[in-house]
Amino acid sequence: MWNRLNKSMMFCQMMFGLSFYGVMVILTRFFLDDMGYSEADTMMVVGAFSAIGPLFAIAGGFIADKFLGAYRSLTIAYLGFAAGYSMLVAGAITKQVPMALMGIALASYARGLMSPSYPSLYRSTFKTQEDFENGFPVNYSVNNIGAFLGQYLFPMLALAVGFNGSFALSASFAAMALAVMVLNGQQMKAIAAEIDQQPVSQKNWLLFGLTSVAMIGLVFFMFANMDIGQNIVYAIGLAAIAYFTWLMIKSDKAQALKMGTILIMVILTTAFFVYYGQMMTSMNMVSINTMRGDLFGFIPFEPEAAMAMNPLWCMVAGPIIAWFFASMDKRNIHISTATRVAGSFILTAIAFGILTFAVKTIGTDVVIRPEWFFAIHGFLAFGEVIVGSMVVAFILSVAPKSIENFSVSLFSVAIAMSGIVGAAISTTIAMEKGQEITQSFVQTTYGDFYQLLTNAAVVMVIIALLSSSAITKMLASAKAQESDTEGAQAVKA
Repeated sequence: MWNRLNKSMMFCQMMFGLSFYGVMVILTRFFLDDMGYSEADTMMVVGAFSAIGPLFAIAGGFIADKFLGAYRSLTIAYLGFAAGYSMLVAGAITKQVPMALMGIALASYARGLMSPSYPSLYRSTFKTQEDFENGFPVNYSVNNIGAFLGQYLFPMLALAVGFNGSFALSASFAAMALAVMVLNGQQMKAIAAEIDQQPVSQKNWLLFGLTSVAMIGLVFFMFANMDIGQNIVYAIGLAAIAYFTWLMIKSDKAQALKMGTILIMVILTTAFFVYYGQMMTSMNMVSINTMRGDLFGFIPFEPEAAMAMNPLWCMVAGPIIAWFFASMDKRNIHISTATRVAGSFILTAIAFGILTFAVKTIGTDVVIRPEWFFAIHGFLAFGEVIVGSMVVAFILSVAPKSIENFSVSLFSVAIAMSGIVGAAISTTIAMEKGQEITQSFVQTTYGDFYQLLTNAAVVMVIIALLSSSAITKMLASAKAQESDTEGAQAVKA
């Protein structure tokens, strides 16, 4: 199952996780301390950085399908990361907000190129769909090795070498991933889709260049004008879903039913990642304001590094989840993807229930021990690995080949829309500049907020289970329709 190419791609994914999440974890302090942003504005920018990149997977999927192919798109994405982080270095040195925003805009666009291209190219390195589905959760864990190291180490690195040194290190990691993709170019193209094996016309390069300039400019505008930017996210996301729905209506009945199941999964994914996005926004701010002490008394954790506990758990969760579901399949116990997502919402409800209890019972010292966050991130991580790896595999299994990358990009659209929604929701608990953190504030403002999210997660468990039943019936109907069509064609022949 494993070979040099998929191992090389997992190294690149680890370098992405190390560089991207290393930047993300220190952006909060960077904008609060160096750029003078408020808590609310900082949460919106950091939330947007985690969300806007996946949104532009719409453009990335179209570019991969029609202009460049998955391999070229992915290679250019790593180049974009290296260039974007280099611009962040310049912004940190000069204290220029526009330069910093342009850097994260370029990195966000690069993530949009990467998101739909990586899964389809990675799948090509496996012999069978089953090998890919079993291998993708492991890939997810490898990505989280990089994410954990980035989120854990970068807050300490920022203290030692400053924000500019940390951003420069991220640029070097992205450059390493770029070098691996270039060195494996010939072999990657050989197993990739036909478009990657053909030369790119000057017209397509020109269209790609113009599209890229326009997209990067739009992302910069969105970061600089977040009130307008969040509405742009909603508009683009809904337009992508509307276009996919139009394609579904035009398709034959069997294919339309399959595409309908993708839309249902996109809705469930959007709901789940509203919770996931809290790690970078509200939960990150809560940990900065309240988390004190070493984990288990001997593992040092900077407050803003609390989110590093998520990829730490994800590294463990990936192999366990892959083993568990593979074991179920061998025993002929097949759990549908939507049912697995329902399990993710159960884990989410437990996680936010624990968080609610922690903030509601906080003492007069207004301190929450790291162990609470460790438990919270543990439950969230298992849910994240299920949704993050298995929904993509599900989409690839039912999507039409002609719009495969675009279909995968809808998963990223779900992340983008949920990220902005989650960031906007999290601003309701933002403190004003100079406001004192008190026991009463934590118990009421934070407590009521997380209690509401916990209750909503319980409702989503029920919705996901009902959706699972609907998807099963739709896929069965699609299979029956295909059998009828094949039978009719056989009779005519």
